Amino acid sequence: MTTPPPQGNPFAQGQPQGQNPYAQGQPQAPYPPQGTAPYAPVPPERPKRGIKQYLRIGVIVAGLLFAAVSWYISNDDTKKLAVGDCLTNNGTDDSAEIEQLDCSDSKADYKVLKKDNSTSVSMLACQSVEGTTAAIEWTEGSDSFVLCLGDNK
Repeated sequence: MTTPPPQGNPFAQGQPQGQNPYAQGQPQAPYPPQGTAPYAPVPPERPKRGIKQYLRIGVIVAGLLFAAVSWYISNDDTKKLAVGDCLTNNGTDDSAEIEQLDCSDSKADYKVLKKDNSTSVSMLACQSVEGTTAAIEWTEGSDSFVLCLGDNK
């Protein structure tokens, strides 16, 4: 009869079967394998925007647009004109779109002969100005004046 070979490590004297004989004094588990953290940090969630935040953003954008349009409209060359300046009308007689030009420019059609701030009626303001070929009545808010224009020669 033959005896079966011994099970486990024959050199592990006094060691329980199934454990590492070299792991003396080292704690066993519950440590995760290297490279993974037991509690990984959770990235913060993006804050949810409510209707109030969208309304605030909309009001700010609308205000900026209003300011830009107001500046563009009020940046009219008509206000800057003085006697002796030259201009061209890119609009119509009823709805003038004035562009101030240098008098030597070939596009400059008219020259300002008089700027009257006391009335907004062109017939009264320009009847005594010699050489008047056109008149522009300009009114915006409380500002109003008449430009008496002559041909730019």
